Amino acid sequence: MFPLVRNALSSLRIQSIQQIRARQSHSKHSLDFHDKYGDILLASGTAFCLVAWVFTATQIGIKWNLSPVRRVTPKEWNDE
Repeated sequence: MFPLVRNALSSLRIQSIQQIRARQSHSKHSLDFHDKYGDILLASGTAFCLVAWVFTATQIGIKWNLSPVRRVTPKEWNDE
């Protein structure tokens, strides 16, 4: 089975990383959508999520089960 796999891989045209990098360095790099707007979209998406979580945490009335320390006074003990 190994010769079959070796022949199949040799028939494919596989370029090395150095060849791809050399080809890319010789061509002019034009800005694509991600180069132009990627950082802006990432920042706006992060801001949107942050605002949504802050709104959710503060405005919809979730009881967060905070610690009752210093908020609950003990009842008086009755000895009968």
